[in-house]
Amino acid sequence: MAPYQDGITITISSLLGKSVQEIIEGQSLQLISAIVSMRTVKEQFEIDEIEKAVNITAGMHRQAMRYVGDLLASGKAATERDVVGKISKIAISQGYYHSFPPIVTMHGEVFHSHGYTEAVKKGGLLLVDAGAESLEHYAGDMTRTIPVSGLFSKRQKDIYDIVVAANMGVIQSAMPGLSWRDMHNRAARIITSGLKNLGLMKGDTDNIVASGAYALFFPHGLGHLVGLDVHDMENYGENNVGYNDSVKRSNIFGPSYLRYALDLKKNMVLTDEPGIYFIPQLINLWRKEKKFEGYINYERTAKYIGFGGIRIEDDILITENGCRVLGSPVPKTTEDVESLIQEGMKTSNNR
Repeated sequence: MAPYQDGITITISSLLGKSVQEIIEGQSLQLISAIVSMRTVKEQFEIDEIEKAVNITAGMHRQAMRYVGDLLASGKAATERDVVGKISKIAISQGYYHSFPPIVTMHGEVFHSHGYTEAVKKGGLLLVDAGAESLEHYAGDMTRTIPVSGLFSKRQKDIYDIVVAANMGVIQSAMPGLSWRDMHNRAARIITSGLKNLGLMKGDTDNIVASGAYALFFPHGLGHLVGLDVHDMENYGENNVGYNDSVKRSNIFGPSYLRYALDLKKNMVLTDEPGIYFIPQLINLWRKEKKFEGYINYERTAKYIGFGGIRIEDDILITENGCRVLGSPVPKTTEDVESLIQEGMKTSNNR
């Protein structure tokens, strides 16, 4: 099998004494197919392990919200690195570790930011994408976006509520027999409708989704399989796991990054992680190219440059008739997020 990650390919090359090209050319699609068929649907033991990891993950995210409250109450300065330390302690103190390097950033529009050097500043949004790994090496993966001022501004709340609506729309709809591509498109329609209400997009929603114009704001796939890896089985090749002879990957920017597009089955575990991002380089490029001018209000969108990004992510288990969010609850509505931040402020003041 030719791993997805180059570093692993090089390691296997070294262990087997074969060239990287030989490793790539020697992969067995038959073996990959057999493994994918076994690992896509989880046994009860695996579901239990994932839920253990997600429960620890939930504690990490609640701690991040409380810590923001502590910072507000104490007036202490902090960087993204300090937040990483706080959430890591939750996992490590219980014998767990990260299922992937945490993404903790004041620049949510940067998808994989691991520098951790930015100051946690009032007025901004802190995006925390982190997960724990169970003792049996099953992964949890969750994202929340936190207002560092303790309260969402009107503009932040407007965007945040659209993302929550997309996340919940998938939770309310996902069930066996529907495809994950359908769920991605459902989230895209909800995001498109919300952005139209704010005057950032215009035109027919179905046409916008079909064209991929919404990807200016939501340029990644809805989510991915979760299991023994946070992107489960990615080393077998996404097209070998999430696509088949009948379901091909889109060639449209945005939808082309959907990692899994096939039908849902009972006892599958996936992430539901829609987002809205204002990426300056992408906005400026598309505006310069006059791309999708009939669907995007560039003048209004440009005013959001500097906003950052918002993502909300849960791990969901496909059940017999629907789906279930795994793990103990983590605040998701604006009111609940603000409430937990306030709790952190009170705890800080009572020390």
